[in-house]
Amino acid sequence: MTLWTAAEIADATGGTASAAFSVEGVAFDSREVGPSDLFVALKGDATDGHRFLAQAFAQGASGALVSEDADGPNVRVDDSFAALEDLARAARSRTAATVIGVTGSVGKTSAKEALFAALDRSMRGSFPGTVHRSVKSYNNHTGVPLSLARMPRGTRAAVLEMGMNHPGELAHLTRLVRPHIAVVTAIAPAHTEFFADEAAIADAKGEIFQGLEPGGAAIIPFDSPHRDRLIAAAQPHAGRIVTFGTGKDADVRAVEAIRLPTGASFVTARLGPRELSFTLSQPGAHWVSNALAVLAAVDAAGADLGLAGLALAELGGLAGRGARFLARVGGGEALVIDESYNANPASMRATLAVLAEEPGRHIAVLGEMRELGEDSARYHAGLADAVMAARVETALLVGEAMTPLAGVLEKTVRVVHVPDTARAIEGLRDLLSPGDAVLIKGSNGVGLSRLVAALRGQ
Repeated sequence: MTLWTAAEIADATGGTASAAFSVEGVAFDSREVGPSDLFVALKGDATDGHRFLAQAFAQGASGALVSEDADGPNVRVDDSFAALEDLARAARSRTAATVIGVTGSVGKTSAKEALFAALDRSMRGSFPGTVHRSVKSYNNHTGVPLSLARMPRGTRAAVLEMGMNHPGELAHLTRLVRPHIAVVTAIAPAHTEFFADEAAIADAKGEIFQGLEPGGAAIIPFDSPHRDRLIAAAQPHAGRIVTFGTGKDADVRAVEAIRLPTGASFVTARLGPRELSFTLSQPGAHWVSNALAVLAAVDAAGADLGLAGLALAELGGLAGRGARFLARVGGGEALVIDESYNANPASMRATLAVLAEEPGRHIAVLGEMRELGEDSARYHAGLADAVMAARVETALLVGEAMTPLAGVLEKTVRVVHVPDTARAIEGLRDLLSPGDAVLIKGSNGVGLSRLVAALRGQ
């Protein structure tokens, strides 16, 4: 299906088309360009997308968005990044979709994927068209406009993830997205290098409400110590405010959450006078919170809650965010919990709590947490109680910033401290035995996904 024609791209961006063409997708990473895509040649500090035009066309691109002379069908603009934002605005303007924006210090990608699954399941039989979402974790100043530009014109609902690591970033992104529903999953220490305190992080996350469409809904974590701050941020912009959590006054709350032998949870949620009981396939209290936020957003969108519950029961683990697999170890297998995509103190604690519930010997491979600023040593050392509560026998710590945690743990837990992922890969197999449960988690820049790939035999 045609996503954009050259004439539409030129009209949206104020550019000039060199020829007539049509595209079915949009990409700015030349490695991701596929047949019939539009390649957006962005200029950055490290590289220039114009250098990869030949590669993009060789991979099947139908056209390119460029800011300098180029061979091949293209739309020429003054600034390709500004043009990408213009294309995003045009995509948002032409859609009749219910648009949902998701942010938070932790859980936003997981909640986005769960919300997509819930809406897709609940709308599949009732509405024509599609449910659209951000791919991967495309949630920054380039990823959000790209996700919008990729949105088909017949979309019925869209779930767009928005992230930030500086004040003011979300205010800009949310005005591009213009959500009808804005969700904040949780507030926790993350990117603290750039914020005075956690309250400042809450203020920055609360910027998402500034882009709400008139009458829009704000979905806010009831149990957060920053709840009232978020409510105050939402009040000038939201038509209604819905809270979720375990507190008895939450609008959407978990009446009970029972862990099943499989690791899943059986949850009973109350939404005003209604109750919904469902199985949540993903383990952990943090996933119960995610599920409540999803139900609040599904309800605000007017979609089917019962079918959303079925989708939550079927939800699989996401690569780097809770995916599980069995790795061959000696003459048997070890359970691997892949949380390698990213980490901050709150998500570390949440996933260590999941490890605590697993049978067998527990091994934790923990990579350093980045962008924590001058409090980094305190945050790392502060994980010791969560590691010990998870009954970790061996902690394989990766990166220099893990030194404070190693110092606290070494008297009670076997600690192996290595400088990088390459050393971790070398040492981990010697630590594993059949029947072990292994948690792998760290900031994305540490590269623990390579260790996961090694355990998968890739």
